[in-house]
Amino acid sequence: MQLPFKVSLAAHDIACERGGRTLFQGLSFTLAPGEALLVSGPNGAGKTSLLRQLAGLLPLAAGHLSVTGAEPDTPVAELCHAIGHLNAAKTALTVRENLAFWAEFLESGDSDLAGALAAFGLEPLADFPAGLLSAGQKRKLALSRLYAAPRPIWLLDEPSVSLDTHAVTRLDAAIRDHLKAGGIAIVSTHVPLKTKFDHELALGLERAA
Repeated sequence: MQLPFKVSLAAHDIACERGGRTLFQGLSFTLAPGEALLVSGPNGAGKTSLLRQLAGLLPLAAGHLSVTGAEPDTPVAELCHAIGHLNAAKTALTVRENLAFWAEFLESGDSDLAGALAAFGLEPLADFPAGLLSAGQKRKLALSRLYAAPRPIWLLDEPSVSLDTHAVTRLDAAIRDHLKAGGIAIVSTHVPLKTKFDHELALGLERAA
């Protein structure tokens, strides 16, 4: 995927069911290149489930997703970077080796490991085993994957967990730079970010009414 990104994403009347319970249904939205969506709602409303559906990790109970601006028949999941609650770091590998693994796993022809290390200030820790990192450093490593293998759609579920104030500022800047490059960001967060969100999706309101 070459910069600038030119992918648009649309959800058409999608629904999510977990454990026999409908979390949401009839949900639709459209995001153009350079737009961001803030997903909000109480615990259990389906924020994480929605992001996992977009990432291809959970099936849609109804509806469908579509993209424009990508190669024909490209699955939505292949256009996404998903950062969830877990950092997905291999503790026996170094920071650099973790990023190299993800670049290869995601089959990125445009990987920039030096840029990925620099994005969240991990250069001094490049050769440290990930198992020795603090919680905040492991989170930075997870977020650095966004740079190890470029993808047009970022799915970020509570991305600021364990980050200090300076790192949250870097995260904000990373999201804004991604949007300027034509990328799409879908973010669920309880920590206010300075990023300007073009759209907001509030889940769970129909059950609270």
